[in-house]
Amino acid sequence: CVHTENCFVPISEIIAVEETEFNKKQRNIGRWQKMTKLHAFTVYYVKKARNHRWRCSDVTFWCVDEHLCNQWMQALKELLEMQKSRPKQLLVYINPYGGKRQGKRIYEQKVAPLFSLASISTDVIITEHANHAKDNLFEVNIYKYDGVVCVGGDGMFSEVMHGLIGRMQKDSGIDQNNPKASLVQCNIRIGIIPAGSTDCICYSTVGISDPVTSALHIIVGDCQPLDVSSVHHNNTFLKYSVSLLGYGFYGDVLKDSEKKRWMGPMRYDYSGFKTFLSHHYYEGTIAYQPAKHTHGSPRDKESCRTGCYICKKSEKQLAEQNKEHGLKQEEGEEEWKVIKGKFLAINAVNMSCACPRSPKGLSPAAHLADGSADLILVRKCSRFDFLRYLVRHTNQDDQFDFPFVDVYRVKCFQFTSKLSEDNESNVMDIGKKRFGQFCRDHPACCCNIVNSTWNCDGETLDSSAIQVRVHCQLMKLFARGIEENCKDEAAHSHSSIEQLL
Repeated sequence: CVHTENCFVPISEIIAVEETEFNKKQRNIGRWQKMTKLHAFTVYYVKKARNHRWRCSDVTFWCVDEHLCNQWMQALKELLEMQKSRPKQLLVYINPYGGKRQGKRIYEQKVAPLFSLASISTDVIITEHANHAKDNLFEVNIYKYDGVVCVGGDGMFSEVMHGLIGRMQKDSGIDQNNPKASLVQCNIRIGIIPAGSTDCICYSTVGISDPVTSALHIIVGDCQPLDVSSVHHNNTFLKYSVSLLGYGFYGDVLKDSEKKRWMGPMRYDYSGFKTFLSHHYYEGTIAYQPAKHTHGSPRDKESCRTGCYICKKSEKQLAEQNKEHGLKQEEGEEEWKVIKGKFLAINAVNMSCACPRSPKGLSPAAHLADGSADLILVRKCSRFDFLRYLVRHTNQDDQFDFPFVDVYRVKCFQFTSKLSEDNESNVMDIGKKRFGQFCRDHPACCCNIVNSTWNCDGETLDSSAIQVRVHCQLMKLFARGIEENCKDEAAHSHSSIEQLL
């Protein structure tokens, strides 16, 4: 068996093996063609490029012995059959309206041919309205699929996630409205084909927002567990969150940008600048339970990477704690820490929230699957100091190195705004309830500061008073986390084409 270049690829990263008809125009084998008929097969495999980008490449093997050629093809196909984590049947939801309205084109031109090459069968549903995918997931037979793929942005992912987790709880008879309910793990993986205006979740779990890269992660059957936070108000379920829960600055930016959808993605910059200039702060009380099971801390500079040992150790530790004490008993017994204050921003992140503009994210050492969230409190400070804090997200400096910023690794927390506290404690004070709080810093301007809004993965929440709990590894993605060094990964594999040949 002869081939023209050295190629070292793990079996796990071979996409497909196909018999190949020889192109008679190939000059380098002209002398072989004169002698006898050639037989060949092509191996399609993952080629890793810079910045975590993956591409489908191929190499053709040829020889004069037909039996030998067939033997190699059969051996490689059998090895691929042994890769049990690979999906064979997928349910695909495409949002045709998200981002630049390119979802359908991206899927048909870049993704569908790769799925076809890898012999993956798909059922494709093009969503027609908000919550179409979520509602549909409660009706279809999801158990016949090896995974659900969403083509769109973070909003589309959130919809599919809510549908899938909600369906799992419904089928298991679990009440999502109970804040202390132990939720059932969702073992049907979700694949994200980025095609939206924001693709934060894809970027934080793969390292790049690229449809072809994401499609190849789905094909090879990668699996990345993901923590999910449940958000409740009193005993009512509001939403699930996997990236950012933001009150104050990030909540106000979202609320303002929703009114300016006609501006497209530029609306976030405009609303961000406007919100920064307004410099509103909000009073409230935060109570949280520290995540004592975790092996990392928000400032240890240990980034979450493929096969993260902190996530594995923390998961094991949390499982042992829950086994010993029982979840409900433990939550009741453990001490709650309480913080009152005036805040410009309150952020809780389940992952780094990295994106191209902020390569390290809001919390660079946050982990994808350690059963905790990083709670970041930005206290009232000068406009200049707040700008210094915001700029830190774009560079390599420690964004928590400010006297007005505190960060805690937590497993659950509660927040109540001062306005809510006052309203609950003094129901007769109708004026305060109706008009909110007047700005104490600018009494002359009579600023009417009501509550801020919670930004939950890019969607607004109706209530400002919330309870949040992190569910360790509640769901799984077709991803492998961010690899340390993409180009060197293949060299560590023991099973490769090169060794076979």
